[in-house]
This record gives sequence, structure tokens and C-alpha cells, in this order.
Amino acid sequence: MKAARTRLLAYGLPGAPLAVAGLPLYVYLPGFYVEQLGVGAALVGAVLLAARLWDMVTDPLVGALADRLPAGLGRRRLLMAAGGPVLLVGLWQLFVPPASAGAGHLLLWSLVLYLGWSLVTVPYYTWGAELSDDYHERTRLSASREIFVMAGTVCALALPTLLGMGGEPKQALRVLAWVAVIALPAALAVTLLRVPDRSTGAGARLWNAPWRTLATNRPFLRLLTAFVLNGIANGLPATLFVLYVHYVLEAPEWTGPLLLAYFLAGALGLPLWLRLARRWEKHRVWALSMAWASASFLWVPALGSGDTTAFLMICVLSGLSLGADMALPAAMQADVLDYDRARGEERPGLLFGLWAMAVKLALALAAGIVLPLLEWSGFRTDAANSGAALTALALLYGLLPVALKLAAMGLVWRFPVGRRWHQAFHGDQASPSTAG
Repeated sequence: MKAARTRLLAYGLPGAPLAVAGLPLYVYLPGFYVEQLGVGAALVGAVLLAARLWDMVTDPLVGALADRLPAGLGRRRLLMAAGGPVLLVGLWQLFVPPASAGAGHLLLWSLVLYLGWSLVTVPYYTWGAELSDDYHERTRLSASREIFVMAGTVCALALPTLLGMGGEPKQALRVLAWVAVIALPAALAVTLLRVPDRSTGAGARLWNAPWRTLATNRPFLRLLTAFVLNGIANGLPATLFVLYVHYVLEAPEWTGPLLLAYFLAGALGLPLWLRLARRWEKHRVWALSMAWASASFLWVPALGSGDTTAFLMICVLSGLSLGADMALPAAMQADVLDYDRARGEERPGLLFGLWAMAVKLALALAAGIVLPLLEWSGFRTDAANSGAALTALALLYGLLPVALKLAAMGLVWRFPVGRRWHQAFHGDQASPSTAG
């Protein structure tokens, strides 16, 4: 049975304030601590990396805890309600720090924020996967969440500019902190009160090492690998976007409008991908969206100084695939939970904890791969760059992501847990071997 529209909205609502809270961590926070609080750039980078590594540890642990708690407690609600205040306290301390704040302050409150983030988001994503057993309804639930995420992202990008704070990180962080502090508790309250918790009982095996899950659930491993490859492919342009616009296009004033165009295109394109996913298999539609993004991005290395209109078109065309990238893999992950159940396993929190960890791993790998390569090419931000260095920047920004997306497409095109497997499983005809 399809979820009521109000339940879809109630489930997706927290995605918006979470995006408002999350985007500044990448866009405003590092520069603010370097330029206005005087913390060294290398030290800020090291602190944020350490916090991210902590986050990758807490995600699977919170997922395992979510599975271990008795279902009768409403464990998704319990963890999210506990995590919300932790997240907001950490966020406020980071975004509105005292004048004396330094690296220690940044590290402490980053750890607090990321702990709260895990406590909220891991149960939140798991909850969405458990709300329906219907193959298509899972896509709608995932899409509902991601529509709100994109709306929150656009808000976080546009609001400081509309208020005249685009170049003032301190004021922008304060405004976005207030928005998150007001909106997130309200959104969580709606979700906790209006969305049913369908989590089931837990067993002793839930505390097995996460790596056992990766070794024995082959569809999950395949999907996770494709997701990481595609995540790195998306993380590379995210890491290099500002540098590409500044040094190749020589149009730094276009940074904000180009980002807005990309995310707005993602929101507009999502209904199309959802319609296609009702006609075809989710994994095929996701593969097609990656092919579309790759075809759009192939033109990036051909651009040069002043080609902002052409790049705007590339942002719009590639942005159309963003909705599929955000909604369909998570919906496929919900289907993979059925494969676990077919083998007598019940550990959705742990699987989604590993999934959340993979998101951070992809972003970390993207920066860890591309920044050293860019430095080895001779690219510099404090001096004029040679044509070879700018070409390297354009190739790393435009072509390396395409190669990674092609590899991810190869993994998911024949993904075994599709509509027919799902129908067979819910008809009590499936066995684990059917999706190997």
C-alpha cells in the first residue's frame, strides 16, 4: 500500500534542515577558521580529517546499536531524539564560536556534531527503508527525503547571498546556525510524531563485525562498491569546483549562481527519474543517469577563460542527474535489506551505518586522490599557472569522474536484486542464491 502523501512529507521533512546544517561545514567553516580565527590552513584540514575519520567509526556503531535496542522502545525515534540536541549543540559551538576559539575548539565540537549527526541520520535513513515493502514505494520515500535535502541545500546557498552575506562567513554561519536550531527540532518533531516505526526485533548476531556483512551479502557489497565509485566521481568536481571556476573559467563571481543552477536542475530532474524508475528497474535508471552526467561532463576540458555560458549549460545538464544519484541508490539499499532477510538476517541499522560510512569515505578519497595529483601537476594558487597545470585541473575535474562513473555503471547495470527478485521474495519464492 502506498504511503499517504502526509507520511511522505513527514518523513522527508528533516532532510531540509539537515542540509542547511551540513553544507556550511564544507563551504564556509574551513575558511572562517583560517581567515577570521587565525587557525593554520593545514591544521584546520588535519582537524576536519580527524573528525571525519571519527564519523566513519561512529556510523556503523550507531547502526549496530539501532539494531540492538528493543523494537518496542521505538528505537529509531529514541536515537534521533537523543541525537538532535547533541548535533545542534555541536553545530552552534562550531558556527558561533567564542573569539578565543582555536584548533582544540574546532576538534572537540566537530566530534560532538558528528556524533549527533550519526545518531540522527543513520536511524533516519534506516527508518525510510523499513516504512514500506513495496518496490516503487521505497523509491518515493527516498525521493521525498532527497527533495527536502536539495531544497535545504539551495536555501543554504541562497540565503547568505540574499541577505548580503555571501562574502562574510561569520555572519553567514550565524544565520544558518539559527535556521538549523529552529527548523531541525520542528522537523524532527513532525517525523517522530507522524511516521510509524516499523522496526523489528534484533538478534545476537547484530554485534558481529561489520566486515562480515560486506563479505557475506554480495549484492550489498556490489552496490556499496558502485556507490563509493560514483561518490568519488561526484566528490572530485565538488573538491575542484571553486578552483576550476576561478582559474580555468576566470569567473569567481559565477561560483554561487553556477552552484544554484546545478542544484535547481537536480530538483527539477528528479520527477523524471522517478517516472522512469516506475517503468524500468531502479538500477538501470541509475546507470542511465550516470551515463547522462558523463556525456554532459565530457565537454568540460574543452572550455577556457570566459566560457561561463557554456559551463552553465553543463551545470544544468549534469545537474539533472543529481536527483537520481541521491534517491535511487538509497532505494536500492532498502531492497538489499530483503536479501538479508531472505537469509534469516535482520540488521538494517548496521547496513545503513556502513552505507553512511561509505559516503564519508568517498568524499575523503576524492580529496585524497585529486589534491595530490593537482599539486604534482604544478598547479598553484599563489602564482600564475602554466597551460599544462590548467589542463591538468580541467582533466581531473572533467574526465576522471567520467571514468569512475563508467566503472560504477558496469557494476549496477546487471544488479541482481531488482523488481523480479523483489516480487519473488515477497511471494515466498526467493532464496539467497537467486541474487548472488
